[in-house]
Amino acid sequence: MTTETPSEITIELNNEIRTQQLGRALGAVAQPGLVVALVGNLGAGKTRFVQAAAEGLDIPREAVNSPTFVLIHEYEGRLPVYHFDTYRLGDIDEFLELGADEYMSGDGVCFIEWADRMEEVLPRDRLSIAFEITGELTRRVTLASGGRVSQSVLNALDQHRSESQS
Repeated sequence: MTTETPSEITIELNNEIRTQQLGRALGAVAQPGLVVALVGNLGAGKTRFVQAAAEGLDIPREAVNSPTFVLIHEYEGRLPVYHFDTYRLGDIDEFLELGADEYMSGDGVCFIEWADRMEEVLPRDRLSIAFEITGELTRRVTLASGGRVSQSVLNALDQHRSESQS
């Protein structure tokens, strides 16, 4: 009997606490070289999710800020964390000038907000997370893997979710 491993998971989050729990769980299972592509409307919870994931990587939540005006923040935790915000970038060249290629091919974890704007230069092996606002405090989050590292993290995250629900 074979067990299918999901390459995509959709989760209904009924409050901000659930979003934070999912973020912390992702941080706890994150592996070196993980690229996380975050997509969603303004206010969907992308930065809050990164803050929670940073907690799971042993980085104090309050240390993590939106990189909207700085464009990239670097944090030291269990793994190095690189947090990009591409919202204010004019084009892909500006993203690459930040050294994005080096960060994404390194041993840290990259979180890229507004990743859909840079999709053509993101690695295929990435964990894509789409946030959909379904209510004032509710979200639908779809996580999809694109390669070996992201699939391994998605499997571990799915296992973590299954264990916490039983």
